[in-house]
Amino acid sequence: MIGRAAVVAASLVLEHVPDLVRYGSKPSREQAQLDAIAGALRPFHEAVAYPPNQVVVGNLAPEDLWDLPRPWWRHPAEGAESAGAWGEVMDQPRFLELMASVDRFDLVRLGVEPTPAHLPLFDGGRVVGAFAPAHGSDESLSAQVLLENVSIKASAVHAVRELLARTGVDPSSITHAIGCGEEAIGDRYQRGGGNMAKAVAEECGLARASGIDVKSFCAAPVHAIVVAAALIEAGVEESVLVVAGGSLGKLGMKFEGALASGFPILEDVLAGAAVLLARADGSNGPVVRTDAVGRMPVEAGSAPQPQLEALVGAPLDALGLKIGDIGRYATEIHNPEITEPQGGGDVADRNYRMLAGLGVVRGELAREDIAGFARAHGMPGFAPTQGHIASAVPWLPHALARMRAGKLHRTMLIAKGSLFLGRLTHLWDGVSVTLEV
Repeated sequence: MIGRAAVVAASLVLEHVPDLVRYGSKPSREQAQLDAIAGALRPFHEAVAYPPNQVVVGNLAPEDLWDLPRPWWRHPAEGAESAGAWGEVMDQPRFLELMASVDRFDLVRLGVEPTPAHLPLFDGGRVVGAFAPAHGSDESLSAQVLLENVSIKASAVHAVRELLARTGVDPSSITHAIGCGEEAIGDRYQRGGGNMAKAVAEECGLARASGIDVKSFCAAPVHAIVVAAALIEAGVEESVLVVAGGSLGKLGMKFEGALASGFPILEDVLAGAAVLLARADGSNGPVVRTDAVGRMPVEAGSAPQPQLEALVGAPLDALGLKIGDIGRYATEIHNPEITEPQGGGDVADRNYRMLAGLGVVRGELAREDIAGFARAHGMPGFAPTQGHIASAVPWLPHALARMRAGKLHRTMLIAKGSLFLGRLTHLWDGVSVTLEV
């Protein structure tokens, strides 16, 4: 194990923030729909008992969703608790207080009446405070953008504090932090200057940690895990924390489909994640196989087949494995009850069918194996549509628990990023990495 890096711990948290849905990118541009949106928001107890949310925080296994009747929101988990095995669902009042506590520039003003320059902060439809801009003419320092940034910071801090509290890890043992969210922190002169990681490290007592941010749309968390492992293997860092906060801009992103289908708005939660890596000692967690990282080079283009060959086929070949030798694949595991009403289909199921198709092309699976591949080597989608959070990361705490229990030997994390959304290239990005006991 000398020279290797291991994934030591991971946490996942949710923040139920129905009154912030109005500030999601899509709802904020659809002001005429705000009353309809308000009428479709869930109370806290329903968000807690929602089965996919229980999977996120570790009170249910992903496989528990396979045979649960759909729609899942009509079948709340009995005896559901907000605290889970590796995280919790935080209610809105606590999250507003958390935002205020991590705010270093007097932007969050609870108990203050908003002025026309402020964004009003609501709880239960009642104004409970204001969010101030930091500059009168800098769009990057407007109240809307800074609300997104402070929300992301608070969500990430929540995830890191959960990880530290549940593991007893000494914060001073962590020497580096990598932020991998989708925010672009900065001002008008450097709009994506960044370093959310260091801001989070400061709040969580990581006194010895420096920090950087890694960006690649939804693929960033898996890239960050690879970078963290490489830094440890090279001897540059001792222990590295990968962290991402929730994307406020994606709250209510697909509300139109929910309203049309008579669904509650399920995009009412932020999601934070934290992953801790350290030098492998043979017992502290699965090893990161940096010798078989799946990459999506420019020559892979935009067609699914060469992309899959690069992301999955190449690392399997490097490890001398067949597609069935990976116990579980984790891909974009978006909750289908959010994507289907908007016409996006079941993203996770589509991904696993494509993976099985790759196995057929490689001569390692029969065509009749495609239908059952997801149950044998994958999982149902359960993650909220929080962009980067949905790409493989929500599976990680489940994987660690199973690996420690001897129930899983090997798992592959796969993520793709939609680079074309930035209007600079038509290409995708992607990365995969295998964890192995």
